[in-house]
Amino acid sequence: EPRSAWCCLAWTLLIVTMNSLIFCVNLLLMFVIFTIVLLPTIVVVYFGFQCHSQVLHSSARYCQSILDDNSSSALIILGFVIMSPLIVAALAIYCSLARRFHLLLCFQPYSRAVYKGVKWRWYEEGGLCRCARGCNTQVKAWV
Repeated sequence: EPRSAWCCLAWTLLIVTMNSLIFCVNLLLMFVIFTIVLLPTIVVVYFGFQCHSQVLHSSARYCQSILDDNSSSALIILGFVIMSPLIVAALAIYCSLARRFHLLLCFQPYSRAVYKGVKWRWYEEGGLCRCARGCNTQVKAWV
């Protein structure tokens, strides 16, 4: 049964707010994971650019005594080379956490606001804690 106009508007605002919060949680989780995993690349590229004479040419002691232009170039290249596998690792970590916490099940479609009596998607699929009730936790590649 369809909802009234004001009720539909209120439910729409609730669903949009909830979906926006879930999106922000996903974005924050992704940002934290990528920052932690890509920290070695960030540090190596930063020191490479900081000590190169044609980029920033810092007057820090380690730039003058340890790193010359060739070693700074090597650090820059090394940082960009190790970036690709670290991005893949960060994506794998994010996807496994999103799956474990059921973050994508929390998004709700607009039809929840339009019609009365429609259950929430995560409730229909067994709830957020469905594996705590004894479901099979084995991952299968087929359905």
